[in-house]
Amino acid sequence: MSRISIVIPMYNEARHIGRTLLAAQKAAYAANVECELIVVDNGSTDDGPYIARQFGAQVLVLPGLLIGALRNRGSLLASGDWLAFIDADVEMPEDWLQPLFDLEASGKADVFALDLHTPAEAPWFASAWQRRTLRVSSQTSHAVDWLPSANLLMRRTWFDKVGGFNETLRTGEDKEFTLRLHEQGARLLSINNNVALHWGYEMNWREWMGKEMWRQGSHLQLLRTHGFSLRLLRFPMLSLAAWLLDLMAISALLNGFPHHAAIMVSLTLIPALVLSVRQSSRHHNLALTLQLWGLHWIRLHLAGAAFILSLCHWNARRPARG
Repeated sequence: MSRISIVIPMYNEARHIGRTLLAAQKAAYAANVECELIVVDNGSTDDGPYIARQFGAQVLVLPGLLIGALRNRGSLLASGDWLAFIDADVEMPEDWLQPLFDLEASGKADVFALDLHTPAEAPWFASAWQRRTLRVSSQTSHAVDWLPSANLLMRRTWFDKVGGFNETLRTGEDKEFTLRLHEQGARLLSINNNVALHWGYEMNWREWMGKEMWRQGSHLQLLRTHGFSLRLLRFPMLSLAAWLLDLMAISALLNGFPHHAAIMVSLTLIPALVLSVRQSSRHHNLALTLQLWGLHWIRLHLAGAAFILSLCHWNARRPARG
């Protein structure tokens, strides 16, 4: 019988960890595989570690480490021939594993991730932001260059081949890790006919903006690691251009040229609109397009600020969490 080791980094996720572990156990049972649960706690102050142990998980308490290091430490304990990484606030569907095992056995792909969705009670901005990544098409899967790590599944041999996650990245470690997998020949597949539920959605605007500011702080590190490619440069450069246009608009306004200022501000709306249309066109939903337009405009400015601060060696202090 195959064995799967499921590694879950955690920080103060007592609200969600029980649901996450129970769903993982049900999926393993449905696929008829032995299941090993490994929770790597980043120094929680709530009952998360206690709850995890109640579900039979091994719990490592390792405060002060970044997210990549937490996943790597959990993997050192893993004994399964399959290795999965799940965020502590993600509920996997019961039929998660068997279809992916079948795809791997047929030689169609090597590394897998399911699309994410939010529960119905999530606020509109959290739901819209999650929906932007959902692929709505007749295809049930898509070959990609990289995958997010909210849920990842692969043979242990692939993890060992690339040496695990980069332990120096505050965020973006999933993109960096799966880009290396892709470079080493792994075939990455994003699955959209089955979704996982993301229960750790942003409950207010402050939390949403804080998470995006934190997520965008990895661009400089990714550039240093993978080189100054156009793919990695285009978004930080676009966000810096938005800041430059804003400064030009303020200057024009102060010098008595309000029409010039309006043009500059309007120009900052164009890239946000392009990103919104590209991500929402497959949904055929005008309301979603407008929502994403505003969210992308805010995100562009947050990304520019994060990139400038990273150039100044600013380091966001945020516990590593799944």
